[in-house]
Amino acid sequence: MQNNTRTHTVCRIRVGTSGYSYPEWITAGFYPPGTPARKMLAAYARRFPVTELNYTWYQMPKEPAMERLAERAPAGFTFTAKLTRSLTHEIDPGSWRRQAELYRHGISPLLQAKRLLAVLIQLPPSFGRTAANRRYLASLLDALEALPLAVEFRHRCWAVDRVFRELEKRHITLVTVDTPPLEYLFPTLDVVTNPDLFYVRFHGRNLTGWKSGNIQQQFDYLYSDQQLRDWVRGPLTRMAAGSRRGVVFFNNHVRGQAPRNAAMLAELLEAG
Repeated sequence: MQNNTRTHTVCRIRVGTSGYSYPEWITAGFYPPGTPARKMLAAYARRFPVTELNYTWYQMPKEPAMERLAERAPAGFTFTAKLTRSLTHEIDPGSWRRQAELYRHGISPLLQAKRLLAVLIQLPPSFGRTAANRRYLASLLDALEALPLAVEFRHRCWAVDRVFRELEKRHITLVTVDTPPLEYLFPTLDVVTNPDLFYVRFHGRNLTGWKSGNIQQQFDYLYSDQQLRDWVRGPLTRMAAGSRRGVVFFNNHVRGQAPRNAAMLAELLEAG
């Protein structure tokens, strides 16, 4: 694999993976044998110019940790970060505003260092477009408005023009997804709601694995060269025409398939 920073400057698209600290990527050959977790970011950054922070979904980001992350990352390297699950999946009506405040403060070093491209608000399939959920999401977006935001819906009921117009009005990015063809999932769209950034997540198309609920099976998928070519010629070209820059992340992390596909896509983009 080669360094792709130049590629994505030309194409206005940065390609990376959802997370980078996977021990199994050593076995898969992405990281050299014996690579400790503390050295994985440096090794990863030699291949890709951006990554999506997954661990901020599991735990609240802390300012000292984000400061160290910004200092360790090489010049030009950028991040997106998931919003913590206490604000998307395990919502406590009595404490979510405090949780939002903690997240804003915790992630602020990346924002101040101009390393943060977006905060990913990943909503579960169970988060339907009810009146209560619409009110909560609007309030959450208000509470986080100081941050660059991107919203990933998992249920197709949110795929309506009214939602897209509201995101556009707020200058918030609608996340485009590539997923298995399940009826309830949010469809693959090339709708651009933020002229500054479009955001794509490749989850894989393992239909059986997705139905199993097992994460290792769910994200066990390798995209073919033709599938990625179709994306380059279609949705990515159209979205790039409507936005100043874009980020693309592969979430099919099992067996090191995400970095393999990310490198494939970067090469296709470079070839034009």
